[in-house]
Amino acid sequence: MKNKIIFFRNLGLEDWLTTVNKMNTFTQLRDINTFDEIWFVEHYPIFTQGQLNRKDKIKFIHNIPIVNSNRGGRITYHGPGQQILYFLINLKRRKINIRQLVDMMQEIVIEILNHFSLQAYVKKTSPGVYINKKKICSLGLRVKKGCTLHGLALNVDMNLTPFDYIHPCGDENMKMTQIKDFNLYVKLEDIRLIFIKKLSKFLDAYIINHEYNS
Repeated sequence: MKNKIIFFRNLGLEDWLTTVNKMNTFTQLRDINTFDEIWFVEHYPIFTQGQLNRKDKIKFIHNIPIVNSNRGGRITYHGPGQQILYFLINLKRRKINIRQLVDMMQEIVIEILNHFSLQAYVKKTSPGVYINKKKICSLGLRVKKGCTLHGLALNVDMNLTPFDYIHPCGDENMKMTQIKDFNLYVKLEDIRLIFIKKLSKFLDAYIINHEYNS
């Protein structure tokens, strides 16, 4: 039964550190009886550095804070209008590995974009989802105690300018895009509803949807 239920929580717009502290605490305290959870959230403007390129001397870039994260990957930007999903999944219980989860996440994003008539694809050399040689969705995960932390960030309707201040994902040639550049009418609420349906199907789970503001 634990494998059939996932709690789906919408945290709204929240400070990155607040969410990460919740996520780390959740993972530290969880046991074999803990249900998996997936969190929707948007963050206030922030640059986060993955474990592949930590730099402690720089604290701000154009007045936007830059922080270290325990996820995989390199540097990226988060801001309002970007739909983030944190996957708190027990891999062993679901009998999947991290590679299968990444493939599933990318396939779901591609299907969602296809729903809005956007032709997206993946690259073997760089995780994430792309449209017209530009990145629209970034992935970064960590596994602890056999369970995942962090997840994906899908650009929907945000200010993309801060991406120009960095080399997204460590690639100096990387350009970013978003759904708004192709479809002006898609809202984050639309994206969340489709994510719920797709995740329920791909994970063969019953989604229990909760607001979560604690």
